[in-house]
Amino acid sequence: MSFSFSVNLDSQLVNPNKASLETNKIYDFLIIGGGPTGYTAAIYAKRKGLDVGLITEKHGGQVVDTTSVENYPGIKSISGEELANKFQNHAKQLEVPFIEGRVQGIDAKLIKTIVLADGTTYQTKAILIATGSKPRHLNVPGEEAFYGKGVTYCAICDGPLFEGLTITIAGGGNSAVEAAIDMAKIANTVHLVHRSDFRADQILIDKLKTFDNIKIHLNTVIQEVIGSKLVTQLKVSDKTSNEIQFIDTNGLIVEIGYTPNSEPFEGLVSMNQRKEIETDEKGQTNIDGIFAAGDVTTVPYKQIVIASSEGAKAALAANDYLNTL
Repeated sequence: MSFSFSVNLDSQLVNPNKASLETNKIYDFLIIGGGPTGYTAAIYAKRKGLDVGLITEKHGGQVVDTTSVENYPGIKSISGEELANKFQNHAKQLEVPFIEGRVQGIDAKLIKTIVLADGTTYQTKAILIATGSKPRHLNVPGEEAFYGKGVTYCAICDGPLFEGLTITIAGGGNSAVEAAIDMAKIANTVHLVHRSDFRADQILIDKLKTFDNIKIHLNTVIQEVIGSKLVTQLKVSDKTSNEIQFIDTNGLIVEIGYTPNSEPFEGLVSMNQRKEIETDEKGQTNIDGIFAAGDVTTVPYKQIVIASSEGAKAALAANDYLNTL
């Protein structure tokens, strides 16, 4: 098994399209977010003839941080950065203007105003919020150092890399238990570590316990990720006895949830308790002309292909909305 993680400073991801947004015009459709959702929406909107632009704080979104993508249809294997480049280049070929900037808020009138952190404003008739989410981290020593070298935050994405090996899942909710069940089918040994009791549905817990190769460690806290070039061990402590133990493992999949990047839009659009933006089946929020799509929303299964399709759907819905104005 080998892991690789590199950042190419010559990548087009750090050199966004030279075409920039104009502050003195009204756009048809402005997209906030430069991940698969945002780029796909930009492509669909442009092909519909809309005057569209894109504002992003980070080109590529979470995809850039993914070591290897092996579940995107039509592409057997590609690095996250390369896939993000393909999305961006497609939009650039259609001459979609981009800017890098952090959105601070939205003034939701008929002609809407997007306000950036530096005070710059842009006007548009319709908006797509596609700011994605970020995985929750354990925040322990070694976690960041071994990211891409055994530490990952997506069992669906990176689980197959650990086929025939020993893998540890961190978490006690449905996502973690489902990841352990899935990994038990291909890994030699699966450790499931959680700092308290299970929070998963009982039906999943019952199924988890049917696998002989899953070792459950409840009320156990991961204190450190250890390794040389790759992950080799986890230092953990038993909350009951305070005993320190070491778990030999080839990797750590952290499945403790995601945090949607929805902070600038709190108080504007409806959200659930997890701060995910609520939408209808077309991506429309509770505010006319403001759409949301991808990982920042309540849509289940946070995957690249789903994020892309949600972006396409929202762009088509925005076009329908604009046709009513």
